[in-house]
Amino acid sequence: MSNRQPRGTIVRYNAGQRANHWLVAIAFVLLTFSGLALFHPAFYWFSHLFGGGPWNRILHPFIGVFFVIVFAILAIRMWGDNRMRSADWKWLRNSGKVMRKQLDDVPESGRYNGGQKLLFCAQVLLTLGMLITGIIMWRDFFWGFFSVEVIRIASVLHALFALLFILAIIIHIYAGIWVKGSMRSMTRGTVTPGWAYKHHRAWYRKLIGTEPSSK
Repeated sequence: MSNRQPRGTIVRYNAGQRANHWLVAIAFVLLTFSGLALFHPAFYWFSHLFGGGPWNRILHPFIGVFFVIVFAILAIRMWGDNRMRSADWKWLRNSGKVMRKQLDDVPESGRYNGGQKLLFCAQVLLTLGMLITGIIMWRDFFWGFFSVEVIRIASVLHALFALLFILAIIIHIYAGIWVKGSMRSMTRGTVTPGWAYKHHRAWYRKLIGTEPSSK
C-alpha cells in the first residue's frame, strides 16, 4: 500500500493503528475515573459512572487488563520506530530550541522525535509498573499470594505510577495540540507533506526516497 494519498496528503497512521490508539485512550479514561474513585473520597462520585462503588471496584482491574492488552498491541506496533538513537539524544539536548522554534541545529526527526520516544518509553515502563502492582492488589484472584506489607507498598506505587502516567498523557495531549496538524494524523490518518517535512524530516525523506542530510 502506498504511503501517499490523493490530493497531496501522506498516510501517517492506517485505520487499524488509529482504532488501536483510540481504544487505548478510552480504556485509559475509564481507568482514570474508576481509579480516582478508589483513590480518595473526594473523587468517589466517579464511581456512579460505573454503577456505584462495588461495581467500580470490580470493573477497575478488568478495565486495567483490557488497557494493558490494547496498549501492548500498540507498543509492539510502534516499537521499531521508537528506539532511541544518537540523533534523538541530541534532539533532547536541543529541546529548548525546538520549543522556541529554532530548528537550525536540531537533528532531523524520524517518524517520532526524541521527546516522543522518551515519552513512549516512560509509558511502557509505567504500564508494566501498574500491571505488576495491580496484580498484587487484586485480592479477588491473588489474595494469599502476597503479604499485607507487600500489598501496602504496591498500593502506594500503583498510585504513584498512575499519577505519573496521567501527567505523561497530559504532556502527550498538549504536544498534539501545540504541534498543529498532529491531531489530524490520529483522526484522519493523514498529514500534509509540509507538516511531515517540518516536524519529521528524516521520516519524510525516507517516504519520498531521498537521502537525509548529513548529521
